[in-house]
Amino acid sequence: MRGDPEHPANFGRLCTKGSTLHLTMTPQAQAQRLTHPQLRATKDDARRRISWDAALDHAADRFAAAIAEHGPDSVAFYISGQLLTEDYYVFNKLAKGLIGTNNVDTNSRLCMSSAVSGYKATLGADAPPCSYEDIAHTDCLLIAGANTAWAHPVLFRRIEDARAARPEMKVIVVDPRRTDTAEAADLHLAIQPGTDIALFNAMLHVLLWEDRVDLDYIRAHTEGFEALKTIVRDYTPAMVADICGVKAEDIVTAARWFGESPTALSLYCQGLNQSSHGSDNNAALIHLHLATGKIGKPGCGPFSLTGQPNAMGGREVGGMANLLSGHRDLANAEHRADVAALWGVPDVPAKPGLTAVELFEAVGRGEIKALWIACTNPAQSLPDLNRVHAALAACPFVVLQEVSAATDTAAFADLLLPAAGWGEKEGTVTNSERRISRVRAAVPAPGEARADWKIAVDFARRLELKSRRWRDGDFQPLFAYAAAEDVFNEHRATTVGRDLDIGGLSYALLESAGPQQWPLPSGAASGTSRLYADGKFPTASGRAGFKAVQHRPTAETTDARLPLHLNSGRLRDQWHGMSRSGVVPRLFAHTPEPVLEMHPRDMERRDIRDGDLVTLRNKRGSLRLRAMASATLRPSHIYLPMHWGGQFMRGLGVNALMPPVTDPVSRQPELKHAAVQVEKFASGWQLVALRRDDDGALHAALQPWLARFDYATLTLAGRESTVVVLRAWGAADTPPPAPELLAELAAAMGLDGPRMLAFDDARRGIAKRALIEDDSLVGALLCKETRATDWLLDLIARGGSTAELRKWLFAPLATPPAAGPLRGRIVCNCFDVSENEIRADIAAGLDLAALAEKRKCGTSCGSCLPELKRMAAAAEAPVGG
Repeated sequence: MRGDPEHPANFGRLCTKGSTLHLTMTPQAQAQRLTHPQLRATKDDARRRISWDAALDHAADRFAAAIAEHGPDSVAFYISGQLLTEDYYVFNKLAKGLIGTNNVDTNSRLCMSSAVSGYKATLGADAPPCSYEDIAHTDCLLIAGANTAWAHPVLFRRIEDARAARPEMKVIVVDPRRTDTAEAADLHLAIQPGTDIALFNAMLHVLLWEDRVDLDYIRAHTEGFEALKTIVRDYTPAMVADICGVKAEDIVTAARWFGESPTALSLYCQGLNQSSHGSDNNAALIHLHLATGKIGKPGCGPFSLTGQPNAMGGREVGGMANLLSGHRDLANAEHRADVAALWGVPDVPAKPGLTAVELFEAVGRGEIKALWIACTNPAQSLPDLNRVHAALAACPFVVLQEVSAATDTAAFADLLLPAAGWGEKEGTVTNSERRISRVRAAVPAPGEARADWKIAVDFARRLELKSRRWRDGDFQPLFAYAAAEDVFNEHRATTVGRDLDIGGLSYALLESAGPQQWPLPSGAASGTSRLYADGKFPTASGRAGFKAVQHRPTAETTDARLPLHLNSGRLRDQWHGMSRSGVVPRLFAHTPEPVLEMHPRDMERRDIRDGDLVTLRNKRGSLRLRAMASATLRPSHIYLPMHWGGQFMRGLGVNALMPPVTDPVSRQPELKHAAVQVEKFASGWQLVALRRDDDGALHAALQPWLARFDYATLTLAGRESTVVVLRAWGAADTPPPAPELLAELAAAMGLDGPRMLAFDDARRGIAKRALIEDDSLVGALLCKETRATDWLLDLIARGGSTAELRKWLFAPLATPPAAGPLRGRIVCNCFDVSENEIRADIAAGLDLAALAEKRKCGTSCGSCLPELKRMAAAAEAPVGG
């Protein structure tokens, strides 16, 4: 797997997730793929395999019956920013054009809708005005609510390159945590959650006070500044320092750097968007660019970073409950008439559709009788998950169109439809800089899996024949597509004359000239790299607008009962709910299991030590997991990654605790913050079971075991081979697992049989099992005495003879004499370099350059570079320093 050196977005660089995508298509990984349609007759029945015709006929009958009895708004579609643009377009047309409901929304609502509303409120259109190339031209880079070093590592390499070429460039990072991105900054503003508006208003206050605004630009190209100016007069650095929890002089420094620099660029992501006032967060940051005139020229502009590969493409086709094709607004009667004419339908309904959180609330109230979910996992990704699960369980008919049969949502599906995944279908995607790329199939989809747009079209054609909107039967079919290119061409036609006009774009041009940025109208030779250079904006007045935004607190505030701020975000090597990345063992090497990061002072107050089990709770639910001290957090702040769900741990994941409160404009939920309490859980014993899994079926088979312990995790390990790792804990007042349960678990893992070695100490509750095949250790089970876990796991993963180690298999040793040094956690996933190897090399005198030459670490995706620098710096620090 290699990056394309000709692609203008990455120039051949790939992150760890991208460079391992081919490993999601191995036979072992494909064991969890959904390969044929499955249907259950009732909620209590098991699903059975059926044909595509039977599956789609059944779906069409159920949807048609719901529409006939309860109206078109009794059905809904929930789709995904991981669909291709062509897939998105067909679903949008199916709901709004054929059925006559605007109940089609997307998981992009959870990540990008506040960026959309922020752009529209200020600049007039949902159009990021910048390009990645602006990073190389900027003098001041402001990164807010984005850990680009982990979440956008290829982009972060461009930042590092720009700083190396221009050392005078300033980098400011706004983030409650000291992330790898913040650590690399010249100035880190570790603000309290939800105080972004106060900070940006204070920066504007300083810009005004010190006469660093561009009054000529404001007068010529904007409106509404006087009202905002009156508001920010009160946002003094001293006052805002108390709100944000940062130094007043640091606020002044950030404002001066932004104002003094000839060019300034901002990058922002979920830290601004996933908020109950995310739209205003975005607007407040955009104000800094408008007030200084730093927009529309190289190195300048507000640049939102998308959270999914095609969140932009979905917005372009109007694949959300409040949008229509070509960046048209559903609330605009002229826009609805435009789209109805383009599609050849009588009308597009005016009633707003249900957005993501609203949609599942309506499902819970029984208002949605048939729900179609495609390429997303709402049973893990939405807030307040206990309510979401209850809603899905009660919904009369749920269709899930997916690549994986093992997501949390799959458990609720009445009909499962196998979809083609990455590398198996044709179409286009649009990235953060408005650049459209061709996606090509490399291999055929497994089994009976089909491209998403084809599934939607086949269903639509069946429903079209049953639709009451076509009483006379004399009409042109709405879905007469033979190929993905036909869908693209129709989408292109809907954009002509709009801000995202791609009338001059075609598959042929993308093939011959490469990826292109919109707009690219008919007659243009290439796409447009930068917007608003002429100071004209797509608003009624032609001017950008300042919005009178005020600081508001987060949806939840801490108190004596819930005193801790819970923050959530991404890991370096995992993706979303891990239905894709979670089948690649090496992607668990850096972070093997879910861990709650806490400030050491908060741990000390609760008598919690590294590795202890804790209970994390609030009024919406609770989780149990292990805790770890972290130097990245301030006191009263804790952090839990978003990726872990019910397929990998006991519990629903962090979103079970997040409030279902949304921004009033964007309807994006506040998934970044909740008020919680943490309490130590007294655990008494631990069990670890390890098994090499060459066919890939064991992980799914063991998932029911997660619920059989007080807490458990189920993850993968290994590199060339796959090892399934089950860890379980029991409460201090409960006895260790009974022999019968251990025997059942050993059988489930294939550890039983004549080649299994066993040791039992019934008095102390210690049990151990080991399975050796062809002189190699392929599995082990340790109950209560688990210190040997790491070296046994290493032995199973690497294979080879156990002759020298066999006598140590049941010894209570962390490292037996014959095993050699343990490698420890993997720091560089690209080249499989461990922390112990790195420490040994640094101790031997190697600097980072020599280390890179010897081990290659940091020379591929580069996401391990911040950690390598920390390790090198720690080795140089004096004792006690």
